[in-house]
Amino acid sequence: MIRLPGTGTLSDRDRRGLTLLTDLARLIPVTDDRADIVAIDLIERPLRFDSLQAWQAAQWGIAAGDGVVRVSRAALEQVADVTSATRERTTTHRDRLGRVPSDRNALVAEGLERTPIVSEAARAFRTAAHDAAGRRLMRLTIPWPDGRRWAVALTHDVDIVAWWPLFTSLRLAELVRKGEGRRAGRAALAALGAIGKKNPAGQGIAELLRVERERSVHSTWFFLCGTPSLRSFLAGDLTYHPESEDARLALAAVVSDGHAVGLHGSHATVTAPDVFAEQRSRLANLAQRTIAGVRQHFLRFDPHHTPQAMRQAEFAYDSTAGFPDRNGFRLGVCDVLPEWSTGTEGEGKGRPLAEVPFAWMDRALSKYRGIEDPDAWITDALELAGACRNLEGLWVGVWHPNLIPALGYPGAPPAYARLLERLLTDRPFVGTLDELVAWRQARARLTIGRVAPDGRLELKGTDEVSVEEPRL
Repeated sequence: MIRLPGTGTLSDRDRRGLTLLTDLARLIPVTDDRADIVAIDLIERPLRFDSLQAWQAAQWGIAAGDGVVRVSRAALEQVADVTSATRERTTTHRDRLGRVPSDRNALVAEGLERTPIVSEAARAFRTAAHDAAGRRLMRLTIPWPDGRRWAVALTHDVDIVAWWPLFTSLRLAELVRKGEGRRAGRAALAALGAIGKKNPAGQGIAELLRVERERSVHSTWFFLCGTPSLRSFLAGDLTYHPESEDARLALAAVVSDGHAVGLHGSHATVTAPDVFAEQRSRLANLAQRTIAGVRQHFLRFDPHHTPQAMRQAEFAYDSTAGFPDRNGFRLGVCDVLPEWSTGTEGEGKGRPLAEVPFAWMDRALSKYRGIEDPDAWITDALELAGACRNLEGLWVGVWHPNLIPALGYPGAPPAYARLLERLLTDRPFVGTLDELVAWRQARARLTIGRVAPDGRLELKGTDEVSVEEPRL
């Protein structure tokens, strides 16, 4: 519970920073002017640090008073800049795939990408609000459905469903270049054993579905849904026809098991809302369900144009905000937040877009970091999951279904099963991105219209989310 300052006193950056901190801290805005509750005291005097590390060490300058939480405008601006990837939006540097290089990210520049520093700031904000409350009434929203204290979203990018011998050959060449001869040999034997049998790519999908079915969890699957050409195939972009038998079988299996389906946007979608819309509609027809989410193939994303194109194509959320070549928290947050663009481009065009950053991806290690041991992947994933758990946040991971022995990844399938077992041990809420985004947006809508003298609260905005006493 907290009383926010009037919107007329806030700049756009201030408003974004304060709204984010309030939401991530699970503080509920109160509109009852007569209620004796904690309020925000915006500090006008300059409060500047020369690095994000310094802001982090200073707890973002957030402090508790008697009935007030003091927050500087400079801190709110920093929060807004990190979560909007402002530094990335101002650079002209691009890699060979047209992406903003990871080293242009503000967190990477300071070696902070593996720490969700904005989620930490929200925790400091919540603690200060609790301390400021004293004997005043204080309630928070619950973190996640079913009373769970943190959440996990398992996601899968379906890049391959056909032409498996070609992709195996490319993968074997990659292993040989890395000096992984023994691993390449094991993969080659598995590939030879698969000749004349069922499509290994389909088997990889079936194996993930089996592992998740046995543990009663649902995940989110991103499918390519454009028409491939020789050019797109050679670029590793569109590699299969979505109407082909292999793709239809894979999609039907995912849908029948109750998982969510999203679009894996092709290279042509990056700045093209009409292409986004066509691919989204095509996938919806094949899946016979609404397609709410999108993640860009190869994480190709233009920060100035892609969010606008996604909004115009009426996606509810994007899950592209992660690093291709390392694992960590690109926007400093382990949670759902408004899209990572700011400014006026596309403002008012299309539905609001949520961003669900992912923290971990298998190929960030094997492809870019040269780490081929699946056990090391799992160790890395669990380390980042631990950071999310400690902050009552959301861990989003990407596991590709083509990570099977015949396609060049011996030892990967049992590693995924171990990862899932370890994650479930800490009792997260496990849901699809569709579920998690809808629930988090409902939580963010919750307000308190009136605080009665006896402590009863008039909750407004949603019936889906309950409140609790602070657990500090």
